[in-house]
Amino acid sequence: MIPNQWYAILPSKSVGKNEIAAVRRLNLDLALFRNSSGEICCVVDQCPHRGAALSAGKIEGDYIRCPFHGLEFDKNGKCTFIPANGKASTADISRYNVRHYLVKELNGIIYLWYGDAEKAAEKLPFFYDQIDETYSYSEIEDHWNSHYSRCIENQLDVVHVPIVHYNTIGRGNKTLVNGPKVLYENGILQTSANNETDNGQKPKPPSECIIKDTNLNFIFPNIWLNHISSKIKVLIYFAPVDDENTILYIRFYCKLTKIKIINSLIAFTGKFANKIIERQDKRVVITQKPKASSFKSGEKLLMGDGPIIMYRKIRDELKNHQDNQQ
Repeated sequence: MIPNQWYAILPSKSVGKNEIAAVRRLNLDLALFRNSSGEICCVVDQCPHRGAALSAGKIEGDYIRCPFHGLEFDKNGKCTFIPANGKASTADISRYNVRHYLVKELNGIIYLWYGDAEKAAEKLPFFYDQIDETYSYSEIEDHWNSHYSRCIENQLDVVHVPIVHYNTIGRGNKTLVNGPKVLYENGILQTSANNETDNGQKPKPPSECIIKDTNLNFIFPNIWLNHISSKIKVLIYFAPVDDENTILYIRFYCKLTKIKIINSLIAFTGKFANKIIERQDKRVVITQKPKASSFKSGEKLLMGDGPIIMYRKIRDELKNHQDNQQ
């Protein structure tokens, strides 16, 4: 994982009022809940007293309460009450504090800051200039037995499209890969397919290719957008579970009409098309070895793998930059 990043980890709707969501993300077992103000909170899912899962407990006002012995913790993981000590106790109970993580919400997505709290960026990663409230969306999720880096690379891979998706989005047998052109500007990695039918011609180098209106975009550490048109887009956030598992949250955005409810119906239908295409990818990606990708690897890459090479290079630089600062 790249440290000191905001990771999109879960839909906001997964954590309701007076509910506790137990999730594993970034190799961490976490309990997410809302306080009385509806603010999202996150603590490690283990009571420091006897090791019980806090997610099996309940919410008491602003606090999450352990199901075993009733210890209560606030949004910052501070232990505020131990029933066995009694209400009149003045004993210092700070040693029972549990670790908490910074979490925020934006556009129906819960983000977790993975790193040093004092270094937390104010702005959450999102495609602010490409998606707004005028779009309707519908969302599906799927679990892949694969490292999140492999899942992301698959969505930047223009070489596989006519092979894996030969009967869906890759119809036309456009197996010859021109370029592709790859840009990394203002924190966004962008590319687009310039594939064509192989009639014996040589593929064009990236310098002779363009970024088309239909293009792929990626923001580190884990959000991707397929700009299909100005009115239809597909967004995926790849929630890392651990080193071998990822949950893909896939959204179909639509504003084809001026009527919101019709756009919502189109988006609802569109998500099933997303599912068909995504399952074609999944069948192959989960077989890749090793589970995680790396900038320096034994893979023999092609010119058409330019977006993947760029992704690996930037990811490696971000990881090394953080390592050097520690």
